Amino acid sequence: MSHQKDSRQGLQSVRDVTFQLLRELGLTTIFGNVGSTEETFLKNFPEDFRYLLAPQEASVIAIADGFAQATRRPALVNLHTTATANGMGNLATAFQNKTPLIVTAGQQTREMLLMEPWLTDIEPTMLPRPWVKWAYEPTRAEDIPAVFMRAVATALQPPTGPVFLSFPLGDWDKPCEGPAVIRTVSRRIAPDPARLAEFAKALVEANSPVLIYGAAIARSSGWDQAVALAEAVGATVWAAPASERAPFPENHRLYAGGLPFAMGPLSKKLEGYDVALLVGAPVFRYYPYVPGPYLPDGLRLLHISDDPAETARAPIGDSWLGDPVLCLEGLKELIGTPTPKTTKARETVAHRMAPHAPGTPKRSDDGLLTAAQLFSALNEIRLPNTIVVEESPSNLPDFHAAWPITEPDTFYTFASGILGWNLPAAVGIALAERDSGRNRPVMAIIGDGSLQYSIQSLWTAAQLGLPILIVVPKNNEYCILKSFAVLEETPGVPGLNIPGFDIVSIAKGFGCDAERLEDLDAIKKAAMEAWAKSKPTVLEIPISPQVSPLL
Repeated sequence: MSHQKDSRQGLQSVRDVTFQLLRELGLTTIFGNVGSTEETFLKNFPEDFRYLLAPQEASVIAIADGFAQATRRPALVNLHTTATANGMGNLATAFQNKTPLIVTAGQQTREMLLMEPWLTDIEPTMLPRPWVKWAYEPTRAEDIPAVFMRAVATALQPPTGPVFLSFPLGDWDKPCEGPAVIRTVSRRIAPDPARLAEFAKALVEANSPVLIYGAAIARSSGWDQAVALAEAVGATVWAAPASERAPFPENHRLYAGGLPFAMGPLSKKLEGYDVALLVGAPVFRYYPYVPGPYLPDGLRLLHISDDPAETARAPIGDSWLGDPVLCLEGLKELIGTPTPKTTKARETVAHRMAPHAPGTPKRSDDGLLTAAQLFSALNEIRLPNTIVVEESPSNLPDFHAAWPITEPDTFYTFASGILGWNLPAAVGIALAERDSGRNRPVMAIIGDGSLQYSIQSLWTAAQLGLPILIVVPKNNEYCILKSFAVLEETPGVPGLNIPGFDIVSIAKGFGCDAERLEDLDAIKKAAMEAWAKSKPTVLEIPISPQVSPLL
């Protein structure tokens, strides 16, 4: 025993080897919320790393998610033991966003695990499931660097997504035998040539083809390839229902809008087509339940995804597993430049990506601004390449009607529908803009109800000095739920009004500039000034509470 101990003297610690691995992988930014079981990992924190603190764990995950999406690189997250549960909603969103996050949490020391003491994660690999690709707690401290390497490889390979690692707090000072092994993995799946030929033939022979594009095209920087195929085929382009990223320029002549995400209405929109090619989205996202066929009679669905879970659970259609953008390129090359079958979109919906049309009048009866007036005014002062992060469910049709997405990587929202992701995600996106030197303006549109789910992220934005414009349309109610109450015929539901929030005071308390404005000219002036500041600006805008129909 003494000989073994002597032979291990002079070895680097697990912590030192791990930090060197993270350096070589470019993971020198850690998004976190510190806890006692993580301090042994973070002690003597290296000067070439930075730790970005958010005072709530759900916000930590979403900030890292926005940063990872905007940089197209994995991000490292450090949470606190069983309190990881605080972040589960945004972890579920990151999984559905397909964002490569390395989420870590401390665990009680191995010497006490058998007793299940305070702050023990009793089933550490069970808690984050099913919202991670892999969950693991090493059986040996010496395996930690290799575990990180496997985690990065897992997160990056398609379909990309978060992983979870649990580390006992006493492992970091233990000796590690040798440096970590660095590996690389491919992030793309090459198309199957036979399937490529089959799908190309179906498109060429179709009398009336239609293209349905999803968020994976945007994640893979595929706008140019999406446009090239659409123009070669001459097909109408729809955005897949509830797309979290804009997959196609909305000012293109072939763009029709976003498909509704309910069975009956979606099927109705696709009547008259004979071949539909769905690229980079599931078949399909539905909510609410509106009965009807998946597809109209006579329509064949072809589906391309890099996610075998998506292709497996599709209730209809012929699927092709491959990188969506590589598949677009392969189809375009094989098809060449045939005579287009159509020259413009058959139908262009005014509400663009929104699943249903706005139902609010152009003017309100209560003297307050409407959502449509607010968003039209913001669009008037819109700067080139302005990034919008949107979480205002009841105002979604009005926003998209007023604000076309015409530049890539300028629209983000959540893939899950779980509130609380978008405000902190905007912080991560703004940080990525500054780190990259692009410095594009970032605007978050956050409803007054949504704001409460992750309001702590305002503090992080203020501490980082990020010039985010945060616009809060304030209608003092969960208006989207009143729309659902109409659809579901459920009158008398309690808890749908939320009066009494002083958003301006709250925002100032977190270190932001904030104003309550009701005049359109004043709103436009404040918005223009916001992007030149060195801190976030929160604009609380009272709007008329008007319930829109969902169908």
